Amino acid sequence: MPNVNHRIGIVSTRLAGTDGVSLEVVKWVKVLEGLGHECFFFAGECDWPEDHSYVVPEAHFEYPEVKAITADLFDDYIRSRETSATIEKLKNHLKRHLHEFVRQFDLDLIIIENAMAIPMNVPLGLALTELIAETDLPAIGHHHDFAWERSRFSVGAADDYLRAAFPATLHSIIHAVINSFGQRQLALRTGASSIIVPNVMDFEAPFPVADDYVSDLRDRLGIRPDEYFLLQPTRVVPRKRIERAVELAKRLEMPCTLVISHGSGDEGTEYHHFLEEYIESMGVRTVFASDIFDGVRGRTTDGQKIYSLADAHHPADLVTYPSSIEGFGNAFLEAVYYRKPIVMSCYDIYKVDIRPKGFEVIEFEDYITEDTVRRTRSLLTNPDQVEKMVTHNYEVASHHYSYRNLEILLDALVSLSLGTF
Repeated sequence: MPNVNHRIGIVSTRLAGTDGVSLEVVKWVKVLEGLGHECFFFAGECDWPEDHSYVVPEAHFEYPEVKAITADLFDDYIRSRETSATIEKLKNHLKRHLHEFVRQFDLDLIIIENAMAIPMNVPLGLALTELIAETDLPAIGHHHDFAWERSRFSVGAADDYLRAAFPATLHSIIHAVINSFGQRQLALRTGASSIIVPNVMDFEAPFPVADDYVSDLRDRLGIRPDEYFLLQPTRVVPRKRIERAVELAKRLEMPCTLVISHGSGDEGTEYHHFLEEYIESMGVRTVFASDIFDGVRGRTTDGQKIYSLADAHHPADLVTYPSSIEGFGNAFLEAVYYRKPIVMSCYDIYKVDIRPKGFEVIEFEDYITEDTVRRTRSLLTNPDQVEKMVTHNYEVASHHYSYRNLEILLDALVSLSLGTF
């Protein structure tokens, strides 16, 4: 444990809701506070306590001017002079607020959550780079996924910005990545070294059990007692390949409902429309349920229950996870944590970083095979097999992906950043 407590600022475009970055920040903050540090938050949208938060609307990737910038930067090889001028204006505006954030909360260190990895807000990444260059402030870049991993950023007029700030490679920045592929590519493309900090869950805590609050969830979703509840706990974006889960539900030839817990997020609604048409053609009962799920429990304006993501898992019989690409796999780890069997595709990071740990899941490659269907059907009708599988997976994950593992890594990162080793 450190002898000196520090004041740490956490910066992102958004620190709210159920996206992977915001959820992982919650875990980092819990561990950092357990180590004795105090955390403060800078974002365009923020769920954290007001007296520890600094909200600047222009930091959000959905701020109108920022959305217009992103559209112009990544839809052609040439950007307009107006876009360059707007980027400069917003960069200076955000930089002034970042300086004030550091001053107001007397920060010793900042942790940059994906804002220097994915160019969803180019002015913010540039502002952070200049802030660090002008202050020599110690910083940890926590990179969940990079621009080169997203096809939407492969063509554009932002190469100068990407080289400057996504990520910046200033000497006072220590880079943390979530998988070995990111580590290799970061070194290859920028020459920067990094530390792998995989996503985690609190496996040391008592296993969370369902309570009365969640007892009506199946009814709320319209799932009959004789139906199986298949949970797709991801956003509705193309790389999640949710159509594979729909196909699996169809081919099982068993009464079941597929529940999709998240909305479309920041990647538009075109895939959502495709998925609705595909579901209709397949005749699979599917519930888009993002309106009743959030990171924590709550109530709608008319008093209806909002359920947490944990609540979504408790009554589920099976988790589907057919992604083609993942930075790590939060949904995988959550399914293991809530002791649910998983049918999933073998995306690259799973093959390289996760599968070697010894997890037991039903895997498929690019498409659903008859063997996938047969094994899934057998699993759903064999509770003893399910219990054996989920218990084994929980034990494996407890060893490799616990808060204790994260505590060791974050203690080292903070000490490295501040030179207190």
